[in-house]
Amino acid sequence: MKKVVIRGYKDKDREECRALWGELTQWHRDIYDDSGIGGANPGLYFDEHLKKVGPGQLIVASIGSKAIGLVGYMDGEEEIEVEPLIVSRDCRGKGIGTMLLNEVRKRVQKQKGVKYLSVRPVARNERAIEYFRSRGFDKIGRIELFIDFSGREWKKDLRLFERQFEY
Repeated sequence: MKKVVIRGYKDKDREECRALWGELTQWHRDIYDDSGIGGANPGLYFDEHLKKVGPGQLIVASIGSKAIGLVGYMDGEEEIEVEPLIVSRDCRGKGIGTMLLNEVRKRVQKQKGVKYLSVRPVARNERAIEYFRSRGFDKIGRIELFIDFSGREWKKDLRLFERQFEY
């Protein structure tokens, strides 16, 4: 594999980052068996995220001029959230996600007052949960519970604190 460069986001990365966002959306569609997730053009949600966090909060992994990975982080007072972390399907399993996470960690550790770096993978994304856990995200700070009115099919085999949940 050619040399991977970790760098800040540039405007010329927009289309490739939209495509990466589309890959992440497709993964969520697959694990939830719901083709409606992300709407008709999910890559455009990247633009909304870019507006929300700003280009200075996005880091790209590239080979040559091609963006093959993306990580963003959202500032808070004491907590910074990683959102999203995406590596192109063809480049997964080569340490690129870890390189991106390490860059976020390096940047965040320099910020005064930050106590936590967090991630919020969806509950069904067992691969992401294990990936993040294996990279030090092994504390649970909050749990999101909700009532579903959509009629979506949920898995039923999650136990937490001796209670049964669907996910």
